Amino acid sequence: MKQPTAVCFGEILYDVFPDREKIGGAPLNVASRLSGLGIETEMISTVGDDEKGEKLISHLESKNIKTENIAKDAEHVTGVVNVTLSASGSATYEIAHPAAWDKIEISEGIKNSVQNADAFIFGSLICRDKVSQQTLFELLPEAKYRIFDINLRPPYYEKEVLVKLMEQADFIKFNDDELFEIAEMIGSPYNSIEQNLQYLSERTNTQTICVTKGRHGAVLLKDGARYYNSGFKVKVKDTVGAGDSFLASLIAGLLKEEDPQSTLDFACAVGALVAGEEGANPEISKDKIQKFMFPW
Repeated sequence: MKQPTAVCFGEILYDVFPDREKIGGAPLNVASRLSGLGIETEMISTVGDDEKGEKLISHLESKNIKTENIAKDAEHVTGVVNVTLSASGSATYEIAHPAAWDKIEISEGIKNSVQNADAFIFGSLICRDKVSQQTLFELLPEAKYRIFDINLRPPYYEKEVLVKLMEQADFIKFNDDELFEIAEMIGSPYNSIEQNLQYLSERTNTQTICVTKGRHGAVLLKDGARYYNSGFKVKVKDTVGAGDSFLASLIAGLLKEEDPQSTLDFACAVGALVAGEEGANPEISKDKIQKFMFPW
């Protein structure tokens, strides 16, 4: 089987904690994990013409991620997010605006990369600025398979944009809070995850939807079948990037046409292990994942 390829589009930035800085941004986190799982991966974004931008590009290259379509913007600085962690490790975010990643402009090189990739992965936060939003909507018709990673970051989302993106997606990933918020936003009368999952699938004509449930695992709807994982026990250090690594692991398995249930189980284990480490992109070997899943 041919090596699957993926393009991640959107924010690349620095997560700034009270005591440290970490490279992050949901699309970058997804790209890093995809590359580590053997998917040929490219990142499309924009950084500032500054030291942080140079470091981000070097970091991606060190992870074997293609960076040819990461532009440099002399007018806007590389993105920064101030992260605050609760006592339980849950994160809240203060996202500086505008940043360089708000200003991703279309080019023939970007279009060609999206056309040639097996999967095109994007999120909702990138649409907070009209420049990057317009570029995304120009790229969506070029993609073979569109994966929408919903990341609701108040106040940076609008119902009309979310609905339009969902209607153009082939695969949508929510967390449970996002599922309920968006389902209610578009008129769902239901109160359960399963009912809202089905409602959104029918409302947006999307055949594959995944909902993460924190420490309680996830549910995947794929081509009319549902798959469940009830979660893994882990001592949480911080939740930053756990959902991104979960999504990347799920995408990697599905692109390789592996069994959906085994893929979901693997993705939940990876997400849990990331939550048990500091930062969004800890190194986690396949051997460690297997021992975590099957300790006997």
